[in-house]
Amino acid sequence: MSKSNIPQFLVHSPEDNVGVVVVEDLKAGTKMLGVITENDTTIHVTAKHDIPIGHKVALKDLKEGDTVIKYGEDVGRMIGNAKEGEHVHVHNHKTKRW
Repeated sequence: MSKSNIPQFLVHSPEDNVGVVVVEDLKAGTKMLGVITENDTTIHVTAKHDIPIGHKVALKDLKEGDTVIKYGEDVGRMIGNAKEGEHVHVHNHKTKRW
């Protein structure tokens, strides 16, 4: 698939290890453009799965037990693995609050 000039995901902090998909119908194989809002820089990640809008995408390989950082904050831990570009959601991520 071709590369887009429109961001498909957003990241708040350069410290984040996940981004949030902001487009409908993101398909596996998409060469995604991401914007890091804190410093207005861009990053590129290829989607390994179809990922619904509002769901997370791994920005690097994450393994079970890793802390998930989103918005520059600890938002939970991995309960499964996700390689860069893979979908991160309830099947492999859990909040630490409960």
